[in-house]
Formats: sequence, structure tokens, C-alpha cells
Amino acid sequence: MPATHNPDTGMQTKTEAMADTDTKKPADAPASDIILPLQVIDQAPDPDAARPKRRLRPVFLLPLVLLLIPLGGVLGLYFQPTGLQRFFETFALTPGGGTDTPIAVAVERPAEGETAALVPMVVGLGRLVPQTDIRTLAPPFGAGDARIADLNVREGDQVAGGDILAVLDNRNALEQAVATARANVEVRTATLAQTRRNTESAAAEAEAGLQKAQAALTNAQAEFDRYQTLFERGIVTRAAIDQRQSTLDQATQEVERAAATASRYEGVETDEQVDVAVAKRNLDAGLAELERARADLEKAYIRAPSDGTVIAIHVQEGEKPDTSGVLDLGDISHMTAEIEIYQSDIRRVALGQPVTVTADAFDGELTGTVADIGLEVGRQTIIGDDPAANTDARVITVNVDLDEPSSQIAARFINLEVLARIETGPRDAP
Repeated sequence: MPATHNPDTGMQTKTEAMADTDTKKPADAPASDIILPLQVIDQAPDPDAARPKRRLRPVFLLPLVLLLIPLGGVLGLYFQPTGLQRFFETFALTPGGGTDTPIAVAVERPAEGETAALVPMVVGLGRLVPQTDIRTLAPPFGAGDARIADLNVREGDQVAGGDILAVLDNRNALEQAVATARANVEVRTATLAQTRRNTESAAAEAEAGLQKAQAALTNAQAEFDRYQTLFERGIVTRAAIDQRQSTLDQATQEVERAAATASRYEGVETDEQVDVAVAKRNLDAGLAELERARADLEKAYIRAPSDGTVIAIHVQEGEKPDTSGVLDLGDISHMTAEIEIYQSDIRRVALGQPVTVTADAFDGELTGTVADIGLEVGRQTIIGDDPAANTDARVITVNVDLDEPSSQIAARFINLEVLARIETGPRDAP
């Protein structure tokens, strides 16, 4: 049935549309002859409705996100609102890089009418050391490759000057050398005594020989005189008088020889005799050898040079000491602090200024006064934990004399790195 239009409305009726829907055209019908239902025509897509809507691109949100992240972090970690603190407590987190409180904490302000006192000060790093400094004891000179045989002390022991702290393994050989030298001295002592007795006997014998020769000369002279008288009377012959003359001459020579022998001992003490002097010099040489052996024996011992406390032991029994020495000794009964002050601040430091010393190793603070200011500007040796710290600063060492309570605390922390604050002036109102 051909489609008809209502002239009043200009639209197909529903019945007509349904009729037209059921109407089929041949496949070879021209396109211009195909009549679409009004329902299909009315449902055609609107060209404006099919156009896609503009959306905000994510790239424009990136600056906003980058701004909100640090802002939220600052607000959260700096002020730490109650909700964030509860979140940290729930998950056992630590806020603010280890602090237990917000970074922006309330500051206690002085009461109305009061003013806070400002104290000018100089700050420097330092270390705690004994007043007499620390001594590193090394093996005696000439100990060679000797090793530690016995350690007589432990760390923390109190020692007195001269105490034997350690014994080296060369002691036996050195003790044998001392024994040999002592025996040599005993032999030479006996030789001296024997030489002294022999000299005294020789002197007495020479004196007796002289007296005997003089007596023989006296007799020979008397015999010659008697025969001379008899010869003059013609009683004895010339031969008899010549024989008595020969006897007299021999007696005279014997006296001269005895006198020469006795003269060696006249006016000279026994110890000044040649033989005795030689024996005495040999004994002196033996005593020198004994003294040297005893001195060498000291190379087997490490003694305390003064009273103090054993701070550290660097070797054990059986080990050979190296360049670090055997042990450290110091008098910790009175402790001091060596503070390195920048050369630009040293003009503000003076003797007697109060000093406070703090460290993480002990509670509270130590107190003392400036006792000595160094004269030499050197390179800084104590560096803090700050990686940006100047490691080539020029400093002057200032010694701080700690009071008795602080010294007792510091005795447990030798060489501890500390922070010192030196009050360089009176308190000033802001």
C-alpha cells in the first residue's frame, strides 16, 4: 500500500507507519523510491550531540600536584596535626627525622616584665684528656725482636712509678749475661786482693834485703879495716888485703841493689803499686761490664715512668710490639679538655673564662675554666659529623681545667669528642 501523508499535520499516522514498515520494496527498486518510517527519521543522531566534549588534560594537573605534595609535607611534619600524630603512633613511626615532638614547638617566653639574658660565647670541638697527657709506652731501646712474655697489669689498674708493667722474652739471656759479668768481677776482685798481698810481701822482703845487705856491708868494711891495720904492721900479706877489698866491694854493690829494690815501695801506697794498679783497673773493667749487663737486663722490662692508670693495652702475651707501643698510661685523677678554637675567635678567649662541656656519652654538662691558651696555629684535627664542615680550618688549642666533679665523670671517657662553650663576656640584655 502506498504511503500517504496527512495534509493537516504533514506527518504519517501510526497505522500508516506500521503499514509502511511491513511493506517491502523489491531489491531492484531505486533508492529515491524508498520511504523511511517517521520513527527512524525522528531518531536520527543529532550532529551537535555526537560531537565529543572537551576534557581537562592531565599535564595541566602536574604543577598543581607538585605544589600540593611539599605543601602537605611541610604542614604535616612541621606542625604535626593531631591526626598525623595518631597515625605515627599507630604505625610506630618517628616524626621529624627522629624527634618526638613537632618541629614547630612552643617556645617558653619570659614573663611580662622579664628579659631573656644573652651570653656571648665561643663554641669549639675538643676531647677529654688527662692533665699530664697520655703516654704510650714502647719497648726499651735495643730490645730488638723481643716479644711480650708476661703482662702484669690490666686496663684500669693503678700503678706507681718504677713498677714493672710487662716482661719481654729476652730476660733469660740478659740475666745470664749479668751472671757471667758478676762472676768475672768476683775473679778480678780476688786477683786484686792477691796482687795487693804479694806487693806488700815484696815490699817487706825488699826492706829486709836492704837491711841484710847493709849489715853485710858493715861487716865487710870492718873486716877490711882490720886487715888494713894488719897489713900495715906486716902481719898479713897483700893478697889477704885484696881479698877483703873484694868482699867489701861486693857488699857495697849488694846494698845498692837492695836499696834500688826497696826504693820501689818507699813513699808509695800499696794500691798505687804498678801490679796492684793493673789488677785494680781490671776489676774496674769487670765492674763496668757488670753494670752494662745490668743495664741490658732493663731491656727486658717495661716500667711505669710515673704514677698513673693503665688506659689501654695494645699487645698481648706472645705478641711483638709494633709502632702503636705496648700500652697507654696516664694520670686520670685530674682531667682536662683540649678545645680547638678557630683562629678568628681566639681573640675573644681569655684565661679564667667559664666553660661548659657537653657530649652524647653522658648526661648533663661538665664545667671548668680556661687554664691555658696555645701559641701555635695548626690544622683542625677534630671534625664533626657535618659532611659540609671545613676540614682544613686553622685553630688554636685551648686547655680547660675541669672541676673535681666533672673530672671524675670525664675520667671514664678519655679522648671523648665533646662540644665546649666558652663564655667570653658578661650577660647582656637584648
